[in-house]
Amino acid sequence: MTKLVVGNLIHRPLRSLISAFAVGIEVIMILSIAAVMFGMLNGTKTRQSGIGMDMIAHPGAASNLVGQTSASASVKDAAVLLRLPHVLVAAPVYVKLVAGASLENIYGIDFASFDALKPFVFLSGGPFQHDYDIIVDDFVEAKGFHVGSKMKVLGHEFTVCGVVEHGKGGRKYIPIKTMGDIDTNPGKASLFYLKTENQPQFQEAVRKELLATDGLQDWDVQTLQEFLDTITPERMPGFNIALRIVVGIASIIGFLVIFQSMYTAVMERTREIGILKSMGASKAYIVSGILRETGLLAAVGIVFGIASTYLLRAILHYKIPAQDFSLTPRWVGIATLIALTGALFGALYPALKAARKDPIDALSYE
Repeated sequence: MTKLVVGNLIHRPLRSLISAFAVGIEVIMILSIAAVMFGMLNGTKTRQSGIGMDMIAHPGAASNLVGQTSASASVKDAAVLLRLPHVLVAAPVYVKLVAGASLENIYGIDFASFDALKPFVFLSGGPFQHDYDIIVDDFVEAKGFHVGSKMKVLGHEFTVCGVVEHGKGGRKYIPIKTMGDIDTNPGKASLFYLKTENQPQFQEAVRKELLATDGLQDWDVQTLQEFLDTITPERMPGFNIALRIVVGIASIIGFLVIFQSMYTAVMERTREIGILKSMGASKAYIVSGILRETGLLAAVGIVFGIASTYLLRAILHYKIPAQDFSLTPRWVGIATLIALTGALFGALYPALKAARKDPIDALSYE
């Protein structure tokens, strides 16, 4: 049977290659969309972890999602927070989500306090010297922006004053005062990053003290881990819907291609199937042979798809280093299972149709 399966595939090489290629495209689609979408989430978590804060606090009416947080707190609240027991640093931050070539968060920061959370690692240049200075990370620098370069941000021209290592929240930082002026919301902050004496019991004490402070009773207070736990697909609007739609479309494509390929193969091999049945081949034997052929095609396509996705990741890492591409063994397994299952289901009807053929009619088929 194995020789027969391989012989059938080699006898029609173009159709076999197209079928395997279609399965590979299905795998690439599934893995790529999952890698990009989960890469966005995981990249956000990594950058938030790199800020250096232990806790995050903001008015309770604001959203927990960075970039969707309204700037309703006063910058002066930082002094109040700094007086709380066990709080070492209170850094006000004004985060604004902007849509350009891509969605990105622009961070308005008080340099001294934000740097105190975890010092910036400057690769060139230094801190703000003027209101319309901007600090960028090395990924932005790779796009051609160096110290002294002009950059359009929020509809205003800024001068790059420093380039830092990536991984500390955002990729672009401007003075919080300038952010407030541009947004006609001066003296405000979206949230406060807190650095505390790094013990769980101290963080719980800070939470209680903060919520007991006049004017801060309705604030939302989270530890870093609690905040990171909110950055999930379930909390991102449309995330799971988009992922399921793409996976569904890819699965349908793979199913239809295999169905068409195997149905055509069965019709072309009607006489061959009749000969096998006349020699005593059972229905299970016929079905098994066609499913084996499909499984081999799917296996080749899956290997091609996985290898191509890893190649795509390497190309993206080289061409667009800022693009997070989270390719995990879990999703490789999911894509493999979906592609293999879809291929076998696509071949099931043609296999059953072949098994039901009458050997006399099949032998007389021209």
